[in-house]
Amino acid sequence: MFKRTEESKLTSWFFEIDRRLLYMVLLMVAIGMFFAVSAGSVAAERINQPWYFFIAKALPFYVIGIATLFVTSLLNKKFILWISVAVVVIGIVLLGVTVVSPHIIKGSARFVSVGPFNVLPSDIMKPGFIMLTAWFLAEMRHRFGEKMFLIRDAWKLHWFSWWTYIAFFAPVLVIILTHPDVGTSLLYLGVLVSMLLIAGLPWSVFCGLIAAGGGMLVFAYHTMSHVHNRIDAMLTGTGDTYQVTQSVQSIQHGGLFGRGDDAFIKQSLPDAHTDFIYAAIVEDLGAIMACLLLGLLVYVLKLLVTDALNARDKFVFYAVGGTAALFGIQSCINLISTLHLFAPKGMTLPFISYGGSSLVGFCLLFGMVLAIVREDKWK
Repeated sequence: MFKRTEESKLTSWFFEIDRRLLYMVLLMVAIGMFFAVSAGSVAAERINQPWYFFIAKALPFYVIGIATLFVTSLLNKKFILWISVAVVVIGIVLLGVTVVSPHIIKGSARFVSVGPFNVLPSDIMKPGFIMLTAWFLAEMRHRFGEKMFLIRDAWKLHWFSWWTYIAFFAPVLVIILTHPDVGTSLLYLGVLVSMLLIAGLPWSVFCGLIAAGGGMLVFAYHTMSHVHNRIDAMLTGTGDTYQVTQSVQSIQHGGLFGRGDDAFIKQSLPDAHTDFIYAAIVEDLGAIMACLLLGLLVYVLKLLVTDALNARDKFVFYAVGGTAALFGIQSCINLISTLHLFAPKGMTLPFISYGGSSLVGFCLLFGMVLAIVREDKWK
């Protein structure tokens, strides 16, 4: 459709970028905007607000997110790493605020109030966390080779070793866990383990980390009442199962082709525009369209995996692989919670669910991915 007839920075960007991935991200954002109106309108009515309440609140984040996606995709690896450092520093500062003066929503102290908006620091940190982890793994491989996980020098107490990363990551994970936010803690741990695995982590150590994640869940079950209640409700069907019951009924009511204006169950579905937006989509459009949305998510995951496997730079390989892990794991957690296959975790569906912090964070992350893949392929 377009021919490369001139050499300019914008022209080079257009022809060198992974346009398929860019188009799919924009399509997911468009779907999210549509359901911010459709599902958000019923959520607004429950709190006696006009139907456009949530889309009006979300519009600044859509503008910022899309601008961030395009601007970041124009940058090079050096700028991406500096932005990652800034994002992580800002995220850590905001996490500190959640310890000292949190904005509590539904019993969780994981939010920070910034003017009229509620910001989730753990969402803001995700792009920087993945990029800096990828850089660290690439540097460790460069310094210590393929045996970087087991060689003794990599575990010595000096400024650049595994202890450096643990000293950074462990406090962040502990703060998120104590919000309490077990779901996000497990998400971060899952992404980290995935990145370590693609970096060559021995299977014996991998199994140990999986066991540590299971131990974290057991610990949360016995020490956090909301985790205990949700898991018991999932396993026994007793207790507070209202959310997941409404979610499943909304999906069943949608049938194959959806109910459109007759989709009434979502009106009583809590968080229909955020955590349970997939159920609202099924009731509105039906199972066939919902399966096409699943296909879109899988296709985005496939594009990420392909870009990772084609990378020449180890940093790009780890960063895009980590992005694929984050996108896949978070999508799965949201979907299995919606389908009542796991306890509700309060986690958004990437790009689709209403949520400013999540949207901007994922736009920033995918803009970074587009930038480093482009540079790795063409420079």
